[in-house]
Amino acid sequence: MALTLSKQQSISLEKTAGSALSSISLGLGWDPVKAGFLGKLMGSGGAIDLDASCILLDEGLQPVDLVWFRQLKSQDGSIKHSGDNRTGDGSGDDETIHVDLQRLPAAVKHLVFTVNSFTGQTFEKVENAYCRIVNAGNKSELARFNLSERGGHTGIVMASLTRENGDWQFKAIGKTTNGRTADDLVTLAVQALR
Repeated sequence: MALTLSKQQSISLEKTAGSALSSISLGLGWDPVKAGFLGKLMGSGGAIDLDASCILLDEGLQPVDLVWFRQLKSQDGSIKHSGDNRTGDGSGDDETIHVDLQRLPAAVKHLVFTVNSFTGQTFEKVENAYCRIVNAGNKSELARFNLSERGGHTGIVMASLTRENGDWQFKAIGKTTNGRTADDLVTLAVQALR
């Protein structure tokens, strides 16, 4: 059974999985807030275009690469993005970032996962948002972090993976911000790791 994490809570992925991991996926899911008849007339509700991204950092917290809707795989090919979902409709993960932990360059020590609203819609219009880590080998969910904080923000530094002594530590961060793209969130992502 997967763990549900709170802000700033960390877990060892290998201990949680019960064995060494070769690859994981981070799934992001969300739904647009359902608007009633009057809400639709006033322009509330409708599709929400959130974007999951992964910022790769070295030991000194310097950016190495960025995987997002404008670059769907890392330069070395170890991280791949499922592509842009512009609505949030349907059940399950709306966007997924696949990470081959064995192919990840040794210089990469941290992966920071972010979500932002490129169109500028705020999280007041989002519900049921979450991110989850899945063992790609057997498709089992290891941990989930609910992104339930609604408000006027357009982005969230969701979580991080940090390489420590051959293991990966997953940390739920949940830091809200107002960035429109992953580029806007790099500085905040670095600050969240300090």
